[in-house]
Amino acid sequence: MIVERKVKIVTEQHNIDKPPVNEGFPMKEWTIEVYVLDQEGRERPARCFTKVVYNLHPSFDNPVQTFTEPPFRCTNEGWGEFEMSIELYTTEKGGKQTILHDLNFAAPQYENVHSVTFKNPSQALQALLRETGPLPSDEERKQLKKGGEGSKKKKTFDVEKMADGLVKLSEDDLLQVIQLIHDGKDEGTFIQNNVDQGEFSVDLYTLPDPLMKVLWDYLVSFCPGWCLRVLVWFADSLMDRPAPMSSGGTKSTPAGFPLGLFSLNKLRCICNGVLGVLEDGKRREDEACGL
Repeated sequence: MIVERKVKIVTEQHNIDKPPVNEGFPMKEWTIEVYVLDQEGRERPARCFTKVVYNLHPSFDNPVQTFTEPPFRCTNEGWGEFEMSIELYTTEKGGKQTILHDLNFAAPQYENVHSVTFKNPSQALQALLRETGPLPSDEERKQLKKGGEGSKKKKTFDVEKMADGLVKLSEDDLLQVIQLIHDGKDEGTFIQNNVDQGEFSVDLYTLPDPLMKVLWDYLVSFCPGWCLRVLVWFADSLMDRPAPMSSGGTKSTPAGFPLGLFSLNKLRCICNGVLGVLEDGKRREDEACGL
């Protein structure tokens, strides 16, 4: 996924009452700030960057200056114009954007807008980028959701509940899920595996339906086994019953309990009771697992 944003560099400068270093060139104080533009072109804090480094002319006492808080204001004094490089850093590996900026004194204030791109941003960076506009995957998600609403075939999984269930898995279980995703993804699947930061990101809306069904079944399987407990309870109850008489007048063993001796109505009552408990148990477990 490629995300593009517009970065605005705002420069202000004015004369200051200090003796000129070079005759005919008054001393100036200048300030540079960095912003990100939203969809309406408004200035927003550039929180998608963790630090900004200004590489000034080597004649400065401190030519490399770093700032870590928006708007990354850099203020200095001097008399000459020059071109500098501005480095914009994110938390991503290799996440550095470099732009060139022409410092000049032609106007008291001027602005320059640059386009920067973010390739496969992490979930944390995606959240920051959404502060200034939607991401490409957001539009795809809307289209998929819109298309799904018009479909008559009901899917057997819930993406939102699936996302809630994934974060509750243990580390070993998450590794199994990651392997399932790697094995079942297709060319339209968006994933990012940042080994250095121990972060694996996946857009569930881009997974193919067969893989979604596998993941859903995998998550459901982690719910405690209500069905199994009910069946055990039912078997125990049969074992505790007095052994009925067989047709030959002898008692049958519990293991060979002759269901044929039950009346049809009683058998129906027991089956209906078991089904009712199973459905209630499934509902409780779904709620407990967030599915």
